[in-house]
Amino acid sequence: MSVEAAAAFWGGRDLRLLGHRENAVYAMTCADGTRAALRLHRAGYQSADAIRSELWWCAALADAGVAVPRPLPCLSGDLLASYVPGQHASAISWVEGAALGEARVPLTGNAAAQAAVHHALGRLLAQMHDATDALALPPGFQRPRWDRAGLLGEAPFWGRFWEHPLLTPPEAEVLYAARDLLRGRLADLPEAGPGFGLIHADVLRENVFVDSGALTLIDFDDCGFGYRLYDLGTVLSQNLYEPHFPAIRDSLIAGYASLRAVDAEQVTLFTLMRTLASVGWVAPRLPLADPVHRKHIDRALMCAGQVLG
Repeated sequence: MSVEAAAAFWGGRDLRLLGHRENAVYAMTCADGTRAALRLHRAGYQSADAIRSELWWCAALADAGVAVPRPLPCLSGDLLASYVPGQHASAISWVEGAALGEARVPLTGNAAAQAAVHHALGRLLAQMHDATDALALPPGFQRPRWDRAGLLGEAPFWGRFWEHPLLTPPEAEVLYAARDLLRGRLADLPEAGPGFGLIHADVLRENVFVDSGALTLIDFDDCGFGYRLYDLGTVLSQNLYEPHFPAIRDSLIAGYASLRAVDAEQVTLFTLMRTLASVGWVAPRLPLADPVHRKHIDRALMCAGQVLG
């Protein structure tokens, strides 16, 4: 069935494709005239219960005043629509502004501007984590785990990055070494308490909208239980080649530290961890001839080399 069939659950019209990554996302006008983003969830990636849990968290964050889109119920009052068996759709409130940037495209603005927006982003992430710590999750809440097993175990959530088919044997050895180092460091980190809990898990430029200086976090499709500083590491992994990376890193950490405790060394480790996870993510999703594979691999090797010494 078509996107129109999914939109009908909200009385949606004026559909326009915005993007297609894990999900297909469309601009939509609801029956009451409300602007919204319609999401057609990728079949088999998240279960209906997991998507409902994501939507519950986003609604709770919005209620707490965190800048995130609010889930919009369809005409029946449900937050999730099944428009064909196994295919789910949801809608969220429209977010004004534009994405902070896009992958593999240099950031705009001077060092001061980049530092300012990343300080604000660090503070927003801390606000999100603070608000989450005050929540009591409902029965049946289900999300993936970005814990030691989910990131570095024998079956990581995004795949065995050290077995990417384009890795040369020496490159694979570097990723093995990085994996083993991180396994050792994470063994000392508790999977409970303020440093662990629900995280966004995909804080990329494309998922941070800027409108007159105000930031909004979007796309919680990968959210789950994980190390809080992984959210900061994800931000930094996309900025490793930026000329003003030191200012971006320091400002992001300072913004977060204005509300929550942060260990800068751990942020470096979680930056490496995200580059490794991205190698696993890209392997099954793009043809091996796509140059994005080599870009992800080279970035992970560079980051691993810096950490391993």
